[in-house]
Amino acid sequence: MTMQNIVAPTSSEELVEVVAQAYRDIEAIEIKGAGTKRPIGYNVASDIQLEMSQLSGIVEYTASELVMSANAGTSLDLVKAALDENNQMLAFEPADYSILLGTTGNQTMGGIFAANLSGSRRLVTGAARDGLLGINFVNGKGQLIKTGGKVMKNVTGLDLVKFLAGSWGTLGIMRDVTFKVLPKQEVTTTIIIHGLGDREATEAMALAMAQSVEVSAAAHLPQSLSNTVLDGKFSGKSMTMLRLEGLELSVKVRKEKLQAIMHKYGDISFLDTSNSAALWTEMSNVKPFHERAKASIWKVSVAPSDGYKVVAELSNMSDIDAFYDWQGGLVWIADNTVGNVGAVRQAVQKVGSGYATLLKKSAELDEPVDIFEPQNAAVATLSERIKHQFDPNYILNPGRMYREYDTSQKAAS
Repeated sequence: MTMQNIVAPTSSEELVEVVAQAYRDIEAIEIKGAGTKRPIGYNVASDIQLEMSQLSGIVEYTASELVMSANAGTSLDLVKAALDENNQMLAFEPADYSILLGTTGNQTMGGIFAANLSGSRRLVTGAARDGLLGINFVNGKGQLIKTGGKVMKNVTGLDLVKFLAGSWGTLGIMRDVTFKVLPKQEVTTTIIIHGLGDREATEAMALAMAQSVEVSAAAHLPQSLSNTVLDGKFSGKSMTMLRLEGLELSVKVRKEKLQAIMHKYGDISFLDTSNSAALWTEMSNVKPFHERAKASIWKVSVAPSDGYKVVAELSNMSDIDAFYDWQGGLVWIADNTVGNVGAVRQAVQKVGSGYATLLKKSAELDEPVDIFEPQNAAVATLSERIKHQFDPNYILNPGRMYREYDTSQKAAS
């Protein structure tokens, strides 16, 4: 077995040459930003570790046009600092799973978009990929390709952009990314309804979202997990949380209207701007499960009305804890039952459509398990064709998402 070669290109030319040579030599490349999400997926058996840290810095930022371009290795902290100076923010509220995964470092913009990880605001502003306008990337042949632009109407580019976002580096290596930003909200308040069960909370969140009050986030913590956020400020009762943002007078009016509607569900409390920011950061970053070292952590996406049904079904098969974001459409599950790895996907399939990702595998679990949702035959065939077009020798992050990708076997076939 050969030793992995670590390469850190400092320019587009160097990046292109590294990939082009790997394409000619059929050498597998593992793409690495800050490494904060490296435990997600399967280990990549690679010949080259491609470090993106030297390709860093903001390329262009036009605050008046709400657009920024940054190199893929640019840290999220650097981007946030620039946005803070202009009272702006990333619309999709990027999630940070580093504490959950036990990693360190500051995640990069390339890694954020490659993983397509979004926080609680995804409910109304869309996923990370929806804020991505353009990408310069290098494909598996070592060709530098530009797609998209600086405006949302560039439809041709957007299709290709969406292929790359969420592909975990298996289709191309992002050189730089262009994305939209938004003005920060003047005031934020969170309405918390206490004491609801999962089903009642789902009903309450659906009712709130149906109102003309512009709820920007909706989540639910059961009583057993209420002590895990805001330093246990509301421990002892379940928390159904609804966020309102905007101008002070507007938020005040909408808060009163929503309170009048939600009053029938039980006791209500409120959070101000500062505490709201802390709460929704903790929810986006999965803080309720930060201390679950022995549990397998699942991220389940279903229709908002089906989330509690998945949990109810799964509770009959496994010892679990769960909470909800995205109005119940995102279900976080900590499965404490080692050895029952198929139970989560069985529950999702029984309830209806959806998919489950094993974000963190229990250290006690030796049994093989699909990390990402297995693809049906038709989707797998399409994915294979797309992969072959982008990366014909299968050298980019081979096996990161699906174990069947083996560089030597694919190249020889």
